[in-house]
Amino acid sequence: MDIRMGRTALLRIAMVVSACVAASLPPIAAPAAAVPSSRTSATASQQWDATAAELDRVIQRTAADAGVPGVIVGVWKPGKPRYVRAFGVADKIDCEPMRTDLNMRIGSETKTFTVTAMLQLVDRGKVGLDDPISRYVDGVPDGEHITLRQLAEMRSGLFPYTKDADFQHLLTTQPHRQWAPEELLRIAFEHANQFPPGTQFDYSNTNTVLLGLVVEKVTHRPLQVAIRDLITRPSGLDHTFLPKAAEFPQPHAHGYTDFTPDGTVADATDFNPSWAWAAGAMISDLDDLRSWAVNVATGRLLTPHTQQERLDAQPTGAPGDFYGLGIDINHGWIGHAGSLPGYQSLTVYLPASKATMVILLNTDISSNGENPSTLLGRAITQVISPGNVYGDASDQN
Repeated sequence: MDIRMGRTALLRIAMVVSACVAASLPPIAAPAAAVPSSRTSATASQQWDATAAELDRVIQRTAADAGVPGVIVGVWKPGKPRYVRAFGVADKIDCEPMRTDLNMRIGSETKTFTVTAMLQLVDRGKVGLDDPISRYVDGVPDGEHITLRQLAEMRSGLFPYTKDADFQHLLTTQPHRQWAPEELLRIAFEHANQFPPGTQFDYSNTNTVLLGLVVEKVTHRPLQVAIRDLITRPSGLDHTFLPKAAEFPQPHAHGYTDFTPDGTVADATDFNPSWAWAAGAMISDLDDLRSWAVNVATGRLLTPHTQQERLDAQPTGAPGDFYGLGIDINHGWIGHAGSLPGYQSLTVYLPASKATMVILLNTDISSNGENPSTLLGRAITQVISPGNVYGDASDQN
């Protein structure tokens, strides 16, 4: 959940030399992963076979270089056979292989669900994007001037509770603690606002936690139920939900993190993600995220006007990257990344070619200062969309 700085090379090497390194196992394909449709020509099929082989190579190389234990990847392009693979291990103790059907924690991708729920309430006339947050939640510093729009686009100026030193200490020393949204906001509100609302971009979980409380207040339902009723059930996302605590349905991969008191690698599978709540606690799987990538990028659950508002993105300060209302646009790819101790994810859609990419991995340990999900996204898109390379490093000064 974007709460840490870079990791040391020493810790990355420790992951690489573990008993079950990701590159040591062959890829596991989902059933019929490379079978072309009847409408696919033999030449096109041969070309895609070569592309799939190149993807196998670059994914395994990138995962090995970054010390990733296991990764699930799905790529879908119209007229092409689907590419669905799992590489490496889901459990470093017993070397259980990664599988394409595993449940995974998806971190900040949760923001796309929370904000979509809020935008549906906009469409129903229950809330307004330019309503002040003070109308729904008491005690927000400068809340009468901070709008729901500014919260969703990360331009509120509110302090991110995840940057609080005491909070970080509690998170590393008490990873199984149950957090309430009000506790998280209390930590944030102890700090002065960072800038006047609407003047800058600053990625902050505080914003989305507040929007989660707005959804609860307006729907008169717990956020878990509201997301189910408004989004996952109507969309047929049967393996996607917001947990109340640390519940994690089987089958799932074990997750590995170095966000610990002494920086050693720990199994974070059963860490309680309630500290991320509306901003990052959800669980999903590859098939559900494939559908969600298209839904959220094309606005299937929203009116065209509201979806247009959502995609009116502004620069984040990173090269080629823009942020809308709970959604990221990176070199043309629309969606969101996620990270929390033990897991990272990336679910994006490229309108120019109607391509979908989902990446799920069981570590959040950075490599040379970059998230492994970004490294994999870049490597994959260099193959499948060379004109739209996710996280394109060549843009960086």
